[in-house]
Amino acid sequence: MRKKMRLNIKDISGIIVLLVLLVLVRVFEEKLFYDPLLAFFRKEDKELPEYDSMQLFFGLAFRYGLNMLFSLGIIWLAFKDKSVMKLTTVLYAVFFVLLTAVLFISLNTEKPSLLLIFYVRRFLIQPLFLILFLPAFYYQAHINKKPDAGDATGFKNDM
Repeated sequence: MRKKMRLNIKDISGIIVLLVLLVLVRVFEEKLFYDPLLAFFRKEDKELPEYDSMQLFFGLAFRYGLNMLFSLGIIWLAFKDKSVMKLTTVLYAVFFVLLTAVLFISLNTEKPSLLLIFYVRRFLIQPLFLILFLPAFYYQAHINKKPDAGDATGFKNDM
């Protein structure tokens, strides 16, 4: 029988701390990371700014890495399941490789799609995967629950 998913005060406090760290990454983004595209998309220019590809890559990788670590911490505190952590880590790695490749290919085309660059970059710099993974794993955990023995409904009979 699987144990119930219950968060204690320590887990909730940890999740809150990690969420605050995710917010701080966003608040201090201009000081922490090299990303000339931040100002570019705020101004809605039509022409991409000059940028250093390697510096941009490492800035994106650093930010993605921080967001990933904080997100993995939240997922661990919420589920405490090694298989969920392994899957999430692999997904984060695969998505980083794919999104980074798409971003840099898009940036280096003759006529880059600014909308594509905007959204692919958004997935690299924001913790959007956390917003996708948490409900998905929660839903999966509840689907896989087995009903108590002798009770086909899955609801506990407390009478």
